[in-house]
Amino acid sequence: MTMWQRVVLVLALALAVLSLWQLEGARSGLEIRSLKAAQTPVMRAAVAGADGPVVIVAHGFAGSSQMMQGYALPMARAGYRVWSFDFHGHGRNPQPMSGDVNVIEGTTMRLVDQTLAVVAAAREAESWTGPVALVGHSMATDIIIRAAAADSGIGTIVAISAFSQAVTRDFPDDLLLISGQGEPRLREFALDTLWMIDPEAIEGQTVTAETIRRAAIVAPGVEHVGVLFSQTGQQAALDWLDFSYDRASTVIPPATGGWLAALLAALVALVWPISNLLPHNTVHLAVLSRGQFALAVLVPAILAPVFSVLVGMVPGGNLLPVLVADHLAVHLLIYALLQMTLLWRAGLRPGPLSPAAAAFLVIWGLAVFGLALDRYGANFLPTSERLWIIAALAFGAVPFMLADALVTGAGHGSWGRRILARFGFMVSLGIAVALDPAELFFLALIAPVILLFYLIYGLMGRWAAQRSGPAAAGLGLGLALAWALGVSFPLFSAAG
Repeated sequence: MTMWQRVVLVLALALAVLSLWQLEGARSGLEIRSLKAAQTPVMRAAVAGADGPVVIVAHGFAGSSQMMQGYALPMARAGYRVWSFDFHGHGRNPQPMSGDVNVIEGTTMRLVDQTLAVVAAAREAESWTGPVALVGHSMATDIIIRAAAADSGIGTIVAISAFSQAVTRDFPDDLLLISGQGEPRLREFALDTLWMIDPEAIEGQTVTAETIRRAAIVAPGVEHVGVLFSQTGQQAALDWLDFSYDRASTVIPPATGGWLAALLAALVALVWPISNLLPHNTVHLAVLSRGQFALAVLVPAILAPVFSVLVGMVPGGNLLPVLVADHLAVHLLIYALLQMTLLWRAGLRPGPLSPAAAAFLVIWGLAVFGLALDRYGANFLPTSERLWIIAALAFGAVPFMLADALVTGAGHGSWGRRILARFGFMVSLGIAVALDPAELFFLALIAPVILLFYLIYGLMGRWAAQRSGPAAAGLGLGLALAWALGVSFPLFSAAG
């Protein structure tokens, strides 16, 4: 281990410990427990003996109750009894989403019914007879607004990154809209809801008329996901609830978003010095010419989406109950086979496999990094229903990541080639969406997951590949990619 690796080891360990201390501090003093409400997994958070109003917190598409902790925990600390739940097909909820996603009467109304069932269960369990507050992000904003229209016992609504055609001039009458600075279209929608009351209203202003009270707040420097960790947004939501319930709290939301980022960065950085302890395999890879590299990137990028879309048109081809998972598994496999064929012809071979190095990447990526993410940021633990989906995805993900390790030089290639090789796959996904937008629209939404995987796991795999060769990186990262994809997107069933 070099001197610089020792320095990184010490600093990363110190940062990880400090981050854990801060993140656990945000949870200290709270009773947080998991329960079931009308068959829906719920995380209940409250201080001991809390008797404050009940708040129901709902996540957005491909989200989970863990993603809403930035809003839920400060509210619980302020004395509210907070119930955060997982929609059908999301997080820990094994029941798939169902219905037609293209019509309000389909999937949306089923999720509205689920929300109302959670509200009813919370009222009964907490013996609460007052108005229930609803907080939701993105997809959930439309659902909670429609739920409020169906239940007169719903009180104030906090809608984060909101859009809903159910909003009118007179409904909802108590509504706070929080948008990230980087969400221009959603900021416009928030302003439109104010202009229904006052055409001169501006962001940051509270407008009132008779029984109506609305405001649109902008969280600076964040976008659609970052808004969930914005202290500005979290404080505005808490202040709005306090005003609605005539309460006064002195709680200041902690900077958990920054500390979560610091913890995850520290866990990634630790891989560099630790990888020096892995078995050393010397693998001599042939250097690709510019032409060979271009072919290895362009051919699969163009042909894989065409072939995978054609496979998807075969009757009975959709077997995996996760949105676009069938296409993605096939796409990854075809892309890998095309790229591996070209790399093999160019003389690239993966060399011997180091089981220890592959196991390290899987254990560190899933058990260490993954569990930290699951506790503080987003669901990462699969339900039993997702295990076979992960296994099916692995048939495409493992060869795909093996090809990726080879084409990027097993950690020794230039940054330019690594970026170009991975950009090629993103282009390939874009071509697939363009070829079949009706069926593969949701594939575009998985692009951020792939980009984050390249940024985080790709870096860990690079260090492992430099030490133990491309075979270990391909196997370890392939299994991690299958896992990440298998837990990210909702379970879905068109029937029922």
